[in-house]
Amino acid sequence: MSKDRQRPPEVGKRVCLWTVQEVYDWVRVCYPSRQAAFLLAIVNHSISGRALLRLTDSKLERMGVGQEQHKEILHDVMILRVHEELENLNDIVSVNSQPYTTRAHSHMDLPASPP
Repeated sequence: MSKDRQRPPEVGKRVCLWTVQEVYDWVRVCYPSRQAAFLLAIVNHSISGRALLRLTDSKLERMGVGQEQHKEILHDVMILRVHEELENLNDIVSVNSQPYTTRAHSHMDLPASPP
């Protein structure tokens, strides 16, 4: 991480739910001195959180982001992906830890057995 760049902020809201404005704000915090091209690309391409998580080297290149920023950006996006996957796993664990009868597809949803 370069010395003029801050660490990515802690993720509160699910990244996949971020708006274009929230992605824009995240970039402003993470890349304070080298953000112009990336910020412009976010606005021009309407990069939401879901789209941010799918960024690749070739997509950054097509968006006009300088090659020298790709590694840092993709590293930070990878961290966001990990956070998102952990949230997904937490969701699975919390659903599986609920009593069976409170799940969306409980035994009450099954058709009655014939007598």
